[in-house]
Amino acid sequence: MIDWDPLVLTFKLAAITTGILLVIAVPLAYYLAYSRSKLKPILETLVSMPLVLPPTVLGFYLLVTFSPGHPIGRFIENELGIQLLFSFPGLVIGSVIYSLPFMVQPIQAGFAGLPHALKEASYVLGKSRFTTVIRVLLPNMKPALLSAVVLAFAHTVGEFGVVLMIGGNIPGRTRVASIAVYDEVEALNYDLANTYSLILFAITFLLLLLVYLFNGGYLKRLFHKMRT
Repeated sequence: MIDWDPLVLTFKLAAITTGILLVIAVPLAYYLAYSRSKLKPILETLVSMPLVLPPTVLGFYLLVTFSPGHPIGRFIENELGIQLLFSFPGLVIGSVIYSLPFMVQPIQAGFAGLPHALKEASYVLGKSRFTTVIRVLLPNMKPALLSAVVLAFAHTVGEFGVVLMIGGNIPGRTRVASIAVYDEVEALNYDLANTYSLILFAITFLLLLLVYLFNGGYLKRLFHKMRT
């Protein structure tokens, strides 16, 4: 009989991660799209690292950083009272870092593709930078926002290496669907593994289909840019 907890936990994690990423990615993508700083290539490289870095490598460094033996992990646990290892908050932080480029890059491309006249006209009318971004730029880049949200959500749903390294396999707390599939395969419960896999496949397929139906051309250009 299927245990729905891993699926519920997976989509809860994906929803929270996507919401946090959207808040972080908009100002970061704005900076990357318009900045001429010499530090921009370094920042773009750091943001893009999860695209090419093995998930276990990222998970390992997060495991070390979040541990009580590390100054950062010790400060968070002792001063803030938050345990990040083998906990849901740790999964959220790991997922935010791991899925960051899937949210930032589409929004950055969206900002870069807007006519400069939009921003300049808003400033001429006396609008602040914040108002210009929220009321002028973002409403004119809905394809980019849709792609970013769907890609970040779907990518978080499919996580395995990072969440396993920092979250372990605790039922009801850190056992997400991808880990449940791995567990059932190891236990030779192929029927149950197939059920979990089909549910994840169907949901991610529908999400990407939605984007391609409404936003196919933009997504193809974005994937080409991310590969190059």
